[in-house]
Amino acid sequence: MTDKLTVSVLGTGIMGAAMARNLARAGHTVRAWNRTRAKAEPLVADGAFLADTPAEAVRGADVVLTMLHDGPATLETMRTASAGLRPGTTWVQSTTTGIEAIADLAALAHEHGLVFYDAPVLGTRQPAETGQLLVLAAGPVAGREAAAPVFDAVGARTVWTGEDGAEGSATRLKLVANSWVIATTNALGEVLALAQALGVDPQSFFDAIAGGPLDMGYLRAKSGLILGDQLSPAQFAVSTAAKDARLIVQAGAHNGVRLDVAAASAARLERAAAQGHGDEDMAAAYFASFDENA
Repeated sequence: MTDKLTVSVLGTGIMGAAMARNLARAGHTVRAWNRTRAKAEPLVADGAFLADTPAEAVRGADVVLTMLHDGPATLETMRTASAGLRPGTTWVQSTTTGIEAIADLAALAHEHGLVFYDAPVLGTRQPAETGQLLVLAAGPVAGREAAAPVFDAVGARTVWTGEDGAEGSATRLKLVANSWVIATTNALGEVLALAQALGVDPQSFFDAIAGGPLDMGYLRAKSGLILGDQLSPAQFAVSTAAKDARLIVQAGAHNGVRLDVAAASAARLERAAAQGHGDEDMAAAYFASFDENA
């Protein structure tokens, strides 16, 4: 098998578009589709073919990569694409869907004879654009040679979590990782809001923790977006983070764990989105600490 593939990318938002560009730069033939066509059109300059329908996009593809908003959107899109799918095609499912949705997606893959990989990614816009994502993957050993060139093009490293994509082991790890990211982002937003309310210069806080166990690069990077008014373009949007936070809460509830911090984080992100910050970086949850209508 040649390592140059025809890859269909369904969903070209922040992450999907970056992944499609890196696939094209790696020499693969890229066929892209997005519900809002205008968001996919810039990919033409990178050598991608733009399809009008999911079925057109997947026709003749060696690998289908889905990077859509959520599980229901992915299921609907792949059902629409089914007329163009051929048995034996590899499906790399990278949408953060939640655990319950994975079983439905794997069942659809089985119905159409597809080789299914549960393969969410860790990273935001910048590592996506530079092909430095961390790929979390679960799926059969037989057939990984088809998925490997795709993972190599979009990521710096692939961590295999299991051999059955339907079990969702990669998605489970993704939710655990995202729970930390979302909680940390909301906490730093509250730190900056409290500092403002108390008349404390945020730099004095950074100076106090510098070099110690409380210091972290992520804290400084996300704080810099808020303090520097650099929340657009988003690295990881508020609306997407809110969706993921709800998936985390649901996963905990379905497995007998109450996740109070995740629930509060989801509420803060949803409040920030309602204030008009949905398309900004998730650090914009900072604004949920204030009544913007006051």
